[in-house]
Amino acid sequence: MLPIALLKSLTNLPGYEQESFVRVHEQGEQVTSVRLNPFKKFDIQEHPFLKETTPVLWNQHGYYLQERPMFVLDPLWHAGAYYVQEASSMFIQYILEKLFPNPNEQIVLDLCAAPGGKSTLLASYFDKGLVVANETIKARNAILVENLTKWGSERVVVTQNDPAHFKALPHFFDLMVVDAPCSGSGLFRKDPSAISEWSEEAVLHCATRQSRIVEDSLDALKEGGYLIYSTCSYSFAENENKMDCIESIPGMKNITLDVPESWGVVTTESPVTASKGYRFYPDKIKGEGFFVAVFQKQVSENGGYYASDFNFNELTKKEKGTLAAQYAISEDQLLINHQNGIIAVPHDLIMPIKAVLKNLYVKKMGVAVGTLKGLDLIPAHALAMSWNSKLPYGKLALDLPTALQYLRRADLVLDGPKGWQGICYQNIMLGWAKLLPNRTNNYYPTEWRILKY
Repeated sequence: MLPIALLKSLTNLPGYEQESFVRVHEQGEQVTSVRLNPFKKFDIQEHPFLKETTPVLWNQHGYYLQERPMFVLDPLWHAGAYYVQEASSMFIQYILEKLFPNPNEQIVLDLCAAPGGKSTLLASYFDKGLVVANETIKARNAILVENLTKWGSERVVVTQNDPAHFKALPHFFDLMVVDAPCSGSGLFRKDPSAISEWSEEAVLHCATRQSRIVEDSLDALKEGGYLIYSTCSYSFAENENKMDCIESIPGMKNITLDVPESWGVVTTESPVTASKGYRFYPDKIKGEGFFVAVFQKQVSENGGYYASDFNFNELTKKEKGTLAAQYAISEDQLLINHQNGIIAVPHDLIMPIKAVLKNLYVKKMGVAVGTLKGLDLIPAHALAMSWNSKLPYGKLALDLPTALQYLRRADLVLDGPKGWQGICYQNIMLGWAKLLPNRTNNYYPTEWRILKY
């Protein structure tokens, strides 16, 4: 049963109709949607549960499924060929198309990024820029690293910092996305257990925390840069009230979006500054509860970030020669030794990544290539997941049962050329294996293997 205090608090808010709102929650329909990775293409018509889908109106890569499948039994899910994401959250794509119709070299920050839905969306959209995905909590940061590694972009840095730490990079980002921690009422239909955790006190606690997150990090936004603020809450204190708080910050201006009325998205307005935001109700759209608003920094007191004196440990001439014998080194990449492995970093991102490394705690950057052992390259799993079309070694295609055995990290004996092989399913890379005369060494990451289903 929905909290009475919540229902009372929503009275008179734009778009709220209690009878239909309560009914859609009581019906308990589960809406499942996925967003395809545009850089890992496969034949949807050959896929068991993606061949019969309905498109998400505001995201050309998003699709509703007829029912929720066992994703763990789909190798393409493990390969990052798509991401299971709530449809309302995919509205960020529509906002990006309005703010950056021709994306190029923008530097963007996803401040509260785990588990990675919005970060993977940003990485796909800003495929010529840099995405910094931050998550403070260590366990959640590990999930973020996993999901972004599987997604495959080399133009991503994962950090683990408090929002206030981003003051060290003033005037750095063209876009900041703050999907703020919230009371979670927008996910009650998806997760009924969250109802018992909701309280008016929790709403106020979250609202205070949301203000701190925005205020502590806003110095990092460039003049002319945009802030996208969102929650999965219905509460006024976390949404309309926050719009007034953000608009009251010197230099910040609310941006209005032209949203098609047929989509069912409700435009709302804050009481003091008349800022516009957008509410998603499950009785009006096919998806869960969501709120989003956009602001632009009109004026900045800071003059910009400074060039970092952080130095990379580049590969020696001998190491480059050994690597080049097995891996086609791109002229667009700088290869460095970092944390006991070789990392490939795009040349055009060297300066901003150095600035991030100097000032923040970095958990992942670029693409891990692997390690050199004598004349042999032991390839990293991230290299198999990457969007790089020129990978070392050959490829070995598996059928579904064998692919699942590989993903369980089970013992396998595969037929094929001896030595390192890229393991594929439906032409999408799953990882690496080394074929020996009497056995196959399975190099799928132990911590990511299928345990049970």
